Amino acid sequence: MSEHLPSNQIFIRKLTTIIHANLSNENFGPRELARESGVSLYRLNRRLHLINRKTSSQFIRELRLQKALEFLRNEEYTVSEVAYKSGFSSPSYFISCFREYFGYPPGKVKKEGFESHEENVSGSKDFKPEQKGSSRRIFILASTGILILAVIIYIFYTLFSGNFTHDEGTSSIDKRKSIAVLPFRNRSDDITDQYVYDGIMEEITNNLTKIRELGVISNTSVEQFRNTTKSVPEIGKQLEVDYIIEAGGQKFGSTFRIRVQLIEVATDTHIWSKSFQHRMKKTRKLFRTQSRIARNIASELKAVITREESDLIEKVPTVNWSAYNLYLKANSYQNDIKSTSNPKAYQNAVRLYSAAIAIDSGFAKAYTGLAYAYWNRYFYETYFEKNYLDSCLILAEKALSYDDQLDEAYFIKGEYYRVKGQQEKALDNYDKALGINPNYYQAYYWKGYLLTWVQGDYVKGLDNYHKALNLIRNRERAILSNALGIAYRDAGFPEQAKYYFNEAFVLDSNRVSYLGNVAFLEFSVENFDKALELWEQQKKLDSTSTGIQNYYFVTPGHSNETYNLAVKDIDNLKKSGTLNLVRSHRVGYAFWQAGKKKEGEFYFNQQIKYSEESIEHNRLPAQRKAAQYDLAGTYAFLGDKVKAYSYLDEFVKRNTFPIWMVTFIKHDLLFSSLRHEERFQNIVQRVVAKYQSEHERVRKWLEEQGML
Repeated sequence: MSEHLPSNQIFIRKLTTIIHANLSNENFGPRELARESGVSLYRLNRRLHLINRKTSSQFIRELRLQKALEFLRNEEYTVSEVAYKSGFSSPSYFISCFREYFGYPPGKVKKEGFESHEENVSGSKDFKPEQKGSSRRIFILASTGILILAVIIYIFYTLFSGNFTHDEGTSSIDKRKSIAVLPFRNRSDDITDQYVYDGIMEEITNNLTKIRELGVISNTSVEQFRNTTKSVPEIGKQLEVDYIIEAGGQKFGSTFRIRVQLIEVATDTHIWSKSFQHRMKKTRKLFRTQSRIARNIASELKAVITREESDLIEKVPTVNWSAYNLYLKANSYQNDIKSTSNPKAYQNAVRLYSAAIAIDSGFAKAYTGLAYAYWNRYFYETYFEKNYLDSCLILAEKALSYDDQLDEAYFIKGEYYRVKGQQEKALDNYDKALGINPNYYQAYYWKGYLLTWVQGDYVKGLDNYHKALNLIRNRERAILSNALGIAYRDAGFPEQAKYYFNEAFVLDSNRVSYLGNVAFLEFSVENFDKALELWEQQKKLDSTSTGIQNYYFVTPGHSNETYNLAVKDIDNLKKSGTLNLVRSHRVGYAFWQAGKKKEGEFYFNQQIKYSEESIEHNRLPAQRKAAQYDLAGTYAFLGDKVKAYSYLDEFVKRNTFPIWMVTFIKHDLLFSSLRHEERFQNIVQRVVAKYQSEHERVRKWLEEQGML
């Protein structure tokens, strides 16, 4: 027992020194502390819990607060300066934490000194000096008992830690051996055959993703290494994986020769390699080779393949080389459709997928390829049509009629039902896709989106976002990091939100996006001055940025600025071909305030049209109750209180509300005519109560997972 106490004291002293050295860095959190102290985040949290029953986040925050108290006693610093000096993201958040911890606001330290509270770092307000002796004896006895129990637990965990793993509360993916398949190198002089090598790479990756014991990084995450000169250890470190699959091939006449090798990143050791040679038209043999490669890799990594996984890996999508060749060529155009909306790319993809189906009508993947092409081409063009994206559902169903274990077909169905407002069907199909492919990060991502934004279940939503995050890397990861930041922001956790916004910025270097995200975060917690400052910085970098409108719509006196931004907003939306589904009334307000009432009426009416059609067809704004809120605001401004309240009554039925919506409904200038009415105030109170309830639920979940 006596051996553990000094080691714990040394450990705490070491952590304290590290935190103090990084005190003013608001981005220094549990992950950074674990890295600098040389232990895993799990072991850091576990040991702190055994020593003082605190999480790493609590430990860092309390040390920051104790240093803040020291700074406050130095009259050179203001409360705001102390907040930033001690590593808090905003003065308001610092004040809230300080009051909760010490039992009084930081401003009181400046006014009254509070020297008597120096010993009272636990925040207790019942400290009585006359009971000091007896309290100390009780404390010593209690502490001794706790230490004995802690040591016993610590020894138990140390002895049996091999039987426990930690996933930071997100998923079992962290427990799996992670692997990345690099783009296959074409060693032939003829680069026109690259699509074939890409197809082989994709198929091997798809086979590996079906094995539940492997965590397979997405193909898009590794695309950046197509022509890299980096070593395998460098790539592995950047992708944060345990193993890399590297391959290359050459074409000799009608024969392909491929060499595949499995490399352990930590040691840069080739633990398995094999060469394969095939004639181009022997499709069945090619698919068997690809399944053999997946089996060999799984065997080397001692990953068990179940009977169901084996059946999926052995599946032959088509026995016809011509159909398969056309399908691979069509895939090469698919990304162009999504990224550039190039009509020629769309036409080529549709022509080639259709030709593949004409040759082999049972080729299921060709149907899903065609569905993706239609989806990317017509998503906005047919947004309010009754048969919106029905062709995608028909094609997915057709694919499943030939292959009822095709993960991408279930994913397309999930997407179809999501945008059509049939949430339970969407979630069911996402789960079917994940049952077949436990590495399908897009299914985790859109489940997270649906659960947070539409259903208001932030616990399950965050869980799925984290699962997706484990499967993507680098710049692609920035999109999901931002989504996680938004989810944490909406649930009322600014520190976590800022962590993921920072991660996204590190990955994509998009300062405009970063400033916009952090500005809206400050806006959401009603730090309006800080939000305006950040939005002004964003506008200097990108004059087309319109996020600052949010500030203008809750604070009066910005008619000219709002009008100029509205004009830019209209122009940007026209160029992108995106419908102005949730901002038309804001544009209308801007024009109206600038004295252009006729134009303002046009955009208010456009908002009414878009919102009513969203409700009629159950499109995304209606699912999130945004359509009801926008209609309420529009009618409130136009003076129709009856309609305004009818839509507010629908809006408030949502399960929960994000923190920014709380801020909006409390300050939105569109509701100025209703602001002081009892009925409106009751609605505001219900919105606040629902937000606070979900915030508390998420807080408890984060604490249970050791993430807070």
